[in-house]
Amino acid sequence: MKVLSLAALISLVNASVVSKRASPLDVKLELTVWKTGSLFGEHVTEKAQVFQGSSKVAFGGIKLRVTTDNISEEFFQVIAPGETVNTSFDVAELHDLSTGGTFDIASVGAFSTAPVDSTELTGAIEFTSNTITASVDGAAAEKVRRDFTKRSTSQSDCTSTKRTSTVNALANCRTLAQAAYNAASTNTAKVQEYFKSTPSSTISTLRTVLQRVVTECGSSTSGVSRTYCTDVYGACGSNVLAYTLPSASYIVNCPLYFSALPALTKTCHAQDQATTTLHEVTHLSQIGGTGDLGCGYAAATRLSTSSALNADSYALFANAIYAGC
Repeated sequence: MKVLSLAALISLVNASVVSKRASPLDVKLELTVWKTGSLFGEHVTEKAQVFQGSSKVAFGGIKLRVTTDNISEEFFQVIAPGETVNTSFDVAELHDLSTGGTFDIASVGAFSTAPVDSTELTGAIEFTSNTITASVDGAAAEKVRRDFTKRSTSQSDCTSTKRTSTVNALANCRTLAQAAYNAASTNTAKVQEYFKSTPSSTISTLRTVLQRVVTECGSSTSGVSRTYCTDVYGACGSNVLAYTLPSASYIVNCPLYFSALPALTKTCHAQDQATTTLHEVTHLSQIGGTGDLGCGYAAATRLSTSSALNADSYALFANAIYAGC
């Protein structure tokens, strides 16, 4: 990794691009859903998957890690039984639909949840939406994406104490990833706890991704990604520690990364700079291409087997091996 220095369901897309339809998320019990990073959040995360034929269209937005401590009530959406909550976003901003024609669009993911009258994350609810087939005007979609991506400009700015913290986090990330790599083939109880299965295929995937993390975190001057210390994409905000833009292979450490996190912690399931860096590195397409389906121990360990190869699961597993959880 190169550290750069300077000495509901949804109205899916814009009406000018495709025809629109909306479908409800049918709630049987009251839910308290964490909005950050979800369908209801303001960040440009992967709210829908888009296919043209059998080919998935690459996602061009961000994946992020957020603090799970002292979350404000404003970042939760309470959904009552039978209530329909609508949200909207434009898939043309974050997917290249310039070829035009017919696309299939669906949302697949998980909501992190809290008990009623609480802001402590204690669970996760996975969902898969119906599929919407849309006819796309390729020229209009290309303009939407072009206008949106103008916001993303690169800066070189990891200096002074921020550079020191970032370089140290990379070194600690490498150490944690190496220990997790070794444990993946010997500590099946922990693999089962965090990843929900222990067949050879799961172990192989874990070790492959973790070995790539070891390599990527092993250098601050080379690698597949760049790291920034200011908000080059405009996605830092309340609760956001860091984020990754896989399509451009860069990672941003937000102000909260430096002000709220220790460099390394021995506390089980706690967040620090090292595991946050590890979390973000797994998002890179060249490393693991992981998603953000469950944030924090309670949510991540309630994911199904098919969803458990999740960025925070890797971070929590590495923390558990290091801290002896």
